[in-house]
Amino acid sequence: MVKFSKELEAQLIPEWKEAFVNYCQLKKQVKKVKISRKPKPASLYPIAHHHDFGRSLFDPVRKLARTFSDKLFSSSETPEIIQVRRRKSSENGDDVEEIYQTELVQLFSEEDEVKVFFARLDEELNKVNQFHKSKETEFVGRGEILKKQLDILAELKQILSDRKKRSLSGSNSQRSFSSSARNSDFSAGELSETQSETSRTDEIIEALERNGVSFINSATRNKTKGGKPKMSLRVDIPDAEAGTDGGGARSIATATSVLWEELVNNPRSGGGDFINRKKIQCAEKMIRKAFVELYKGLGLLKTYSSLNMIAFTKILKKFDKVSGQQASSSYLKVVKRSQFTSSDKVVRLMDEVESIFTKHFANNDRKKAMKFLRPHQQKDSHMVTFFVGLFTGCFVSLFSIYIILAHLSGIFTSGAQVSYLETVYPVFSIFALLSLHMFMYGCNLFMWKSTRINYTFIFEFAPNTALRYRDAFLMGTTFMTSVVAAMVIHLILRAAGFSANQVDTIPGILLLIFICVLICPFDTFYRPTRFCFIRILRNIVCSPFYKVLMVDFFMADQLTSQIPLLRHIESTTCYFMAQSFRTHEYNTCKNGRIYRELAYLISFSPYFWRAMQCIRRWWDESNTDHLVNMGKYVSAMVAAGVRITYARESTTGWLVVVLVSSVVATLYQLYWDFVKDWGLLNPKSKNPWLRDDLVLKNKNIYYLSIAVNLVLRVAWIETIVRFRVNPVQSHLLDFLLASLEVIRRGHWNFYRVENEHLNNVGHFRAVKTVPLPFRDMDSDD
Repeated sequence: MVKFSKELEAQLIPEWKEAFVNYCQLKKQVKKVKISRKPKPASLYPIAHHHDFGRSLFDPVRKLARTFSDKLFSSSETPEIIQVRRRKSSENGDDVEEIYQTELVQLFSEEDEVKVFFARLDEELNKVNQFHKSKETEFVGRGEILKKQLDILAELKQILSDRKKRSLSGSNSQRSFSSSARNSDFSAGELSETQSETSRTDEIIEALERNGVSFINSATRNKTKGGKPKMSLRVDIPDAEAGTDGGGARSIATATSVLWEELVNNPRSGGGDFINRKKIQCAEKMIRKAFVELYKGLGLLKTYSSLNMIAFTKILKKFDKVSGQQASSSYLKVVKRSQFTSSDKVVRLMDEVESIFTKHFANNDRKKAMKFLRPHQQKDSHMVTFFVGLFTGCFVSLFSIYIILAHLSGIFTSGAQVSYLETVYPVFSIFALLSLHMFMYGCNLFMWKSTRINYTFIFEFAPNTALRYRDAFLMGTTFMTSVVAAMVIHLILRAAGFSANQVDTIPGILLLIFICVLICPFDTFYRPTRFCFIRILRNIVCSPFYKVLMVDFFMADQLTSQIPLLRHIESTTCYFMAQSFRTHEYNTCKNGRIYRELAYLISFSPYFWRAMQCIRRWWDESNTDHLVNMGKYVSAMVAAGVRITYARESTTGWLVVVLVSSVVATLYQLYWDFVKDWGLLNPKSKNPWLRDDLVLKNKNIYYLSIAVNLVLRVAWIETIVRFRVNPVQSHLLDFLLASLEVIRRGHWNFYRVENEHLNNVGHFRAVKTVPLPFRDMDSDD
């Protein structure tokens, strides 16, 4: 049977872990109570002296009379062992909090330890109540705000529908006009158009004011030169009813007013459409997503309440068993009357959200609504595990065959086979590095799941389509098995006497198949993941024009570790586009000036994209740390460009520049890795030179990881020392260094997401704050 402490650890919300009952600490205190209980020596018990000798015939009658008298004259209520007092505290202004404090009515033989136990139990109860009340107030306020926004959205949709009907009826009546009447006075028609637009705007304002929306500066609207209304009106939605929660609706950063410059007041150049269907659909989508997140938060809060109630019940039963007293019944009555169990606001709000969502977003189809509100988690399939093992075995077998064939054909030893390394090997290196990166990502997913790091919430992945570690391993093993199989076929065909022009098209065909699978529109081979990958790449390339999310700059960091792969893509693209595979001249691209200049551009691109993301985040968040982070990528760009130049012009001057730029960039990167990205090297931490909160229990792993990251970060020293003897060893060493960088990035990924997860835990962020079309007026000041 699994212990409850392990069940609680497996079921609690990771981001709210600190707000749960500290069951393990209370369990340790119960053990202390058990240890403190010592049996009294026999001398302390007085010996009963009986004046009667032997048994009597009247003993049954006496026993029956004694039992009857005890039941008749004794109190019907059992004496209270403990007494829990409740007092109200108003330390936080008007917010009144209930504080529970336990007093011992009867003496225990281990009174000190029992007092400590109940004192800690009171602390846990007060902590749970306060956290539950704060979250309940937040979610109730958010629900009121969403209902207010939904009412306004419904009013706007009704206005749009009515206007569409009038436009259809007006167009039908307008067809009866004569052409002479239409062309008689152009200015009058323009004036009537302006008046109609103004009347439509006034109609919108009146409708919104009927719904409780007040417009600011509505009386001072002016017009443009063309006569059209010029407005920059803000809609101020009144605060939701706070009730007894003390204005909890105002505590949320999003939601109680809207900037209507785009949604209402920005007419199109052609038709003067103040409200169009596309904008309404966009606002509806945002509100629907906010309702889904609200329902998710309410479900988490409900789980929080039930798990804590079970924890209090379990620990009190343990105390009764150890102390030999019945104290649980008295304390559990208080727990059941406390706020986190007696309040029904969460359940009522969940029912209300379900009904609202079913009515407005699911066309009264409850089954459809529940698919949004309660998405089903993907179940682990044994077939995936089977195919992972199958393809792993195939990869090992095919790779062994490839090594044997390569040795027999002498492609890695004979100087005559240099063309193989210059033409075919870069293509296969692309797939090998991609497969290695996918394998490392699968290891990351496995470790994040094992340590209960909520990576789906951090990356904002959909729970029902998020990639799991088994799927990542399946993609990596399938990919690598296909690549090694193509490499074996390529060597076999070369040994069979086929011309190089025919055989060298195999890597190109493999690359074409990979591109087709990546952009395949059919729902096969993890389409949501493939399309998400393409969308993230688009956001990275167009970094300044898209808001940067966690998954965007995380993927951009992966690209900075795949610069050798991008260089291989450059050479492969040039090789096939220049049709060098027909002539088998691999120097055609390398000797070209454009190809050589593109090497700088490709080496700079990942760092440039990442720097642009830092600028965009600084623009959005006004945090100067992003500008400092941008300096890290600028220094990396300089170091990468200098190393490329030194590889072509190996002079002493460039050597000095390489050393200076690379040392500066490496120190910059190491500082940011350890301090900012991982949150380590804190001299005041309770864990020496680490951080206060650690996910992994073994501290030595963190120290080892720091050393590994340090060693792999200085791999650029090879470009100066140059451990190269012949072209074969040069290519193999380059591939080895590229693989080590991918491994370092996979190793870096775990601690980066771990630090982000701990930041969410510190702020109790378990539900996303969805941006709404209605924003608080105070946030715009």
